[in-house]
Amino acid sequence: MGCDSCGTAKGSKPGGCKSNGGCSTGGCNRMNVHDWLMNLPFSDPESTCKIVEISFNQGSRKEFYRNATLQFFEKGELVTVEGVSGFDVGEVSLSGELVRVQMKKKGVDEFSPEIKKILRRSTEADINKWQENKVREKEALVRSRAMARTQNLDMKIAEVEIQADGKKATFYYTADDRVDFRELIRLYAGEFKVKVEMRQIGARQEAGKVGGISSCGRELCCSTWLTDFKSVNTTAARYQNLSINQTKLSGQCGRLKCCLNYELDTYLDALQGFPDNADVIHITRAPAYLVKKDIFKNLMWYTLPDSNKHYPLTIIRVKEIQKMNAQGLKPDDLEPVELVSSKPKEVEPEYVDLVGQISLRSLERNSRRRKDKEQSKDARGNDRQGPQRPNQPQQQGNAQQNRPNQPGQQRNAPQQTGQQRQPQNPNQQRNNPNQQGKPVGGSAPQGQPQQQRGPNQQPQRGPQQNRPPQQQRPQRPPQQKQGDQQPQRQPQRPPEQQGPTQKGPTPPPETK
Repeated sequence: MGCDSCGTAKGSKPGGCKSNGGCSTGGCNRMNVHDWLMNLPFSDPESTCKIVEISFNQGSRKEFYRNATLQFFEKGELVTVEGVSGFDVGEVSLSGELVRVQMKKKGVDEFSPEIKKILRRSTEADINKWQENKVREKEALVRSRAMARTQNLDMKIAEVEIQADGKKATFYYTADDRVDFRELIRLYAGEFKVKVEMRQIGARQEAGKVGGISSCGRELCCSTWLTDFKSVNTTAARYQNLSINQTKLSGQCGRLKCCLNYELDTYLDALQGFPDNADVIHITRAPAYLVKKDIFKNLMWYTLPDSNKHYPLTIIRVKEIQKMNAQGLKPDDLEPVELVSSKPKEVEPEYVDLVGQISLRSLERNSRRRKDKEQSKDARGNDRQGPQRPNQPQQQGNAQQNRPNQPGQQRNAPQQTGQQRQPQNPNQQRNNPNQQGKPVGGSAPQGQPQQQRGPNQQPQRGPQQNRPPQQQRPQRPPQQKQGDQQPQRQPQRPPEQQGPTQKGPTPPPETK
């Protein structure tokens, strides 16, 4: 849980959070303790405590060391202490009078000769060697787990801690039964070239070393402040009227949560006022069975076998029924309490019934109006396009009659008169206006009416040629697009006779 930004800065003080190694959440040091007597003066300096509490491996292990040189050490300062055939580097976690309280709590004598000494403040060489050996711990943990697996030992290596000088390594493991690891110690000593020490820990201690976030949203109690682990059973959950759900009641260690014991004493004190042996009470109708006890409202909830309803009874009423049952009498009714909520009832808003004010006839009338408007719009559009629709079938029929049989020809043909098409001489031009019966000056000869056609209308054959011309509006002559082919293939002309294609002017329509 320690933050990576809390590295060692100048002066052997942690950097990062700038709180001298003591985060307010205890993240930099798992078992962080606030020294609230640190700035208080003492009348007798000689009577001050000469023992300092040192934490190792981010607070997962704490030990007491004697300050033989009487130096003043601040909290979070790195110091070099005595180790097993060497030295170790730790962090000052507590000093002053609160150390005596911690020693009394753990049963350690202040004047015991077995307490090791603090050598000096850590130098740059000590810190560099300590950091090098800390890097080896992750690799040693992976390798040690693999070696224990090859020996088929029913154990789990939880953590490896190497001393600052690299001469000793402590392996913390968890196991359900006793494990014979004598051969494993020889393998570890030959592999890592250190003095090996094996320590067995429990599942809760393992969770405290690993750390994490609990279901309440806070850090685990075992990794922040909880040091002694008491046994927890399901009886604590029953006293607190909790459902026996193993998933919800278990922590990250796989055991029952330690917080089940926090409020257990309060519940036991509140349950002393409830009557004993009140699981079943008898009435005339049927026996009533106890469901739960509400210590906040001093109520006991009962249910009948022929009903799913729960009846809340006061403690006084339950005691009266017990006395009557002891005399062989049965009351007629339970006389449950009517629960009145202290919350003010929310006034529901009054809704206006608007459905009855709307009739279906008005809806039908609106839909009819909408349909009439749509039909009138369609009729107006048909009136605008009406004169052009009758000519479309005729134009389509003429286009099918005049469709050329050759594959290279297209439907779009040049404008011609009502006379039948004559074969052209290869020496003549294709679009000569004199051969189509059109005068050069733009006027038609007398006695020969000329029929005016649209740009897309095809030449007619048969009896349709004798129809009188229809009076139409003057239109522009159609322009021949690039890529359009002629309706009939003609032999190629000599190069000297080919010239640009001419288009005759369209004569104006004849007026009656």
